Amino acid sequence: MATTMDHRTAPADSAAAGDAEGPLTDAPLIYFSSVSDNTHRFVMKLGVRAARMPVLTRDPTLRAARPYVLVLPTYGGTTGKGAVPRQVVKFLNNEQNRNLLRGVIGAGNTNFGETYCLAADIVAAKCNVPVLYRFEVMGTSEDVARVTQGLEEFWT
Repeated sequence: MATTMDHRTAPADSAAAGDAEGPLTDAPLIYFSSVSDNTHRFVMKLGVRAARMPVLTRDPTLRAARPYVLVLPTYGGTTGKGAVPRQVVKFLNNEQNRNLLRGVIGAGNTNFGETYCLAADIVAAKCNVPVLYRFEVMGTSEDVARVTQGLEEFWT
């Protein structure tokens, strides 16, 4: 994967932004970040073109136009209930989005023990793709370096 230094993240990368089915994106990295912006801050450090899913479930979801890697946080604390954010479930309920998924990167909090990055494990198992990496909260500089290098290798 050729890394682009385009740090823009937007709900859409195309003119289809007003499409009732949802905006179309050809970003190689698609992610969800809540209003805390922890996952967003991590993705920004990667320096790759990325598209952010809408924060509100009621908003039209993205539609992937090419194979991509998904980055998502885990919800639900120690119970794991509702681990996969509803916005991600909505996004993956689109068959095209599911079919173009190539790997998952999970964000989590080790304070939650066994449920650390559980959402990544759930999505990977259901979609039959690998979990490529796990990082805590916003990630460290070492996480950023490893994910950047890993994505470059993954896409080549």
